[in-house]
Amino acid sequence: MTETSFDDRPPPSDRISAYDERHLAIYLRLLMAEEEGADWREVVQVIFGLDPQREPDRARLVHDSHLARAHWMTKSGYRHLLAPRSP
Repeated sequence: MTETSFDDRPPPSDRISAYDERHLAIYLRLLMAEEEGADWREVVQVIFGLDPQREPDRARLVHDSHLARAHWMTKSGYRHLLAPRSP
């Protein structure tokens, strides 16, 4: 289970947010689990500590929304990590 608190959905943004920066490890774990073909129910239980049998809708929402954000990070969000920061 993660030590970091999480929202049911990552906040929508076309830039990397502080939320994204705090949850990079979660995004990576989700992508790795997907690559390995892990069952989403097991993944959401291990990574987020949610019981998909007790809260199936919420568990699916948390998993899918964070995985979608992880995919966004791999396609375009990573560019923001590489850009120089303004002082």
